[in-house]
Amino acid sequence: MPKPQAVLFDAYGTLFDVYSVGLRAEQLFPGRGARLAVLWRERQIDYSRLVTMCGDPARHRPFWELTERALRYAIQALVPQAVDDWAAYEPAAASLMNQYRHLSAFPENREVIQALRLQGVTTGILSNGDPEMLGIALRSAGLDGLLDPVISAEDARAYKVSPQLYALGEQATGLPRSQILFVSANAWDVLGATWFGYQTLWVNRANLPFEQLDTQPTAIGTNLRAVLDFF
Repeated sequence: MPKPQAVLFDAYGTLFDVYSVGLRAEQLFPGRGARLAVLWRERQIDYSRLVTMCGDPARHRPFWELTERALRYAIQALVPQAVDDWAAYEPAAASLMNQYRHLSAFPENREVIQALRLQGVTTGILSNGDPEMLGIALRSAGLDGLLDPVISAEDARAYKVSPQLYALGEQATGLPRSQILFVSANAWDVLGATWFGYQTLWVNRANLPFEQLDTQPTAIGTNLRAVLDFF
């Protein structure tokens, strides 16, 4: 395949550790923090798929709102009394949502992005996140100004794995999909991007099998530094 001319990174799970909220969750819900973080993430992605797959634009909600609703579900699933007394748990939910704005960044991010930029490679983000979420996360991680374009699902009014969202990468870079490398730690996201026609790198930090749907990514790595092998 041709050498990529641009690299588009997924944000949540790839640049930012979505499970770093687990520590705060454990403080608020002792013994249930890790489970809450996992269930929260699962429901967040489920909701994004549901509002896209239903085909009704009126059902679309910004990713921040879906994230908040997913957290409410996760808390109520693990703490049954929260169903009838949600007001008592709203402060904890607000604390976790604030934590989500400032997720921990993976340590190799800046090194890899700067190395790509030194080679003249366009580096950007293609994410389910809405613009405000992404802006805060990038500033908090010290990556502000290093990633352009920053493509949000709000621009497509559709979430991954919709081709409408992946197509924005071509429009924003002015490059054909075959010259764009898409990088994600989410196997389902890599699958969708591969189907779309991007070169893809799956960052498999957890040593998991890839999705069993007769498609493989262009490459697999254990951390973000594997991006540099393309160059």
